[in-house]
Amino acid sequence: MTWLKPLATPDAAEHAYTAYFADLEARLSDPATNRPELVRELLSELVYGRSYATLQADAPLLALNLDSRNVTFEAEYYMATDDAAFQRVKPLLWLWKNVDLTPLGHNPLFGIPLRQVLAGHIFKRVGRNFKCWQNVEFSVGYNMEVGDDVVVHRNVLLDDIGGIELHDSASVSDYVNIYSHTHSVLDGPDVTLRKTVIGRGARLTYHSTILAGSVVSDDAMLATHALLRGNIEPHGIAMGLPARTTRLKVRDSGPVEGIDSRTHEAQPPRKANPQFPEPTPNQTRRVDEAAEPVMARMGFVAGSKR
Repeated sequence: MTWLKPLATPDAAEHAYTAYFADLEARLSDPATNRPELVRELLSELVYGRSYATLQADAPLLALNLDSRNVTFEAEYYMATDDAAFQRVKPLLWLWKNVDLTPLGHNPLFGIPLRQVLAGHIFKRVGRNFKCWQNVEFSVGYNMEVGDDVVVHRNVLLDDIGGIELHDSASVSDYVNIYSHTHSVLDGPDVTLRKTVIGRGARLTYHSTILAGSVVSDDAMLATHALLRGNIEPHGIAMGLPARTTRLKVRDSGPVEGIDSRTHEAQPPRKANPQFPEPTPNQTRRVDEAAEPVMARMGFVAGSKR
């Protein structure tokens, strides 16, 4: 049961917002729509209160930067980015990012429905009643899979280059970071992509970080400021650096039918840089052997949890 109460919206505002988003949905659904041109016109109206043509005449550099074709995103420099897929969503990500910086973006009555419409045309999949607050960043956007009734709060980083799943009713608190790629400690350009999965009803609390390939099971919880580099079992509460499951929620329920990290079949990792193929067994063994003296000096013994 939610702890939030409903609020009434003035009829005039409700009708204006509903009409605006219905028109936007129709235009984005039209294959003939030129998305960069649509977005630059929308931003000119929403940010500067004038048509793009007028802004171009008055302030050409401002107008230039409203067109997503004249800017670059970090993801465009990644070898792993599917350029065709990214160019399709790039204008919408640019609209999302820029509106978040305006008073409109900070008004939930406008910002949340706008993000719902945009998510439907950016994400791989998005369910009903997606609620996303302002200043959420994505790597590429098109690798996001989002279920029903998912909530993402302010200033969250969703690094979806390797894929992120947020299942039904998952909650992502402010300043959470979810990653789906890793860099080799031996060579920074050696990047591996691993999908990260957040189960149904899972809660990721303030300032926590989830590393690539982690699986947070259904009804699990990650504590504030925790760093997860593995899995959390169903109903588990994990905390610490690195995070460990310290207790289980008391639940009168049967076996988990959704995301269970103990039985979840993870997708195989993918290499993001063709210059670094998969390591051979010998390479992996040499790294492990080199680490053993270091681990011994630190007081770690094979098979021990000290």
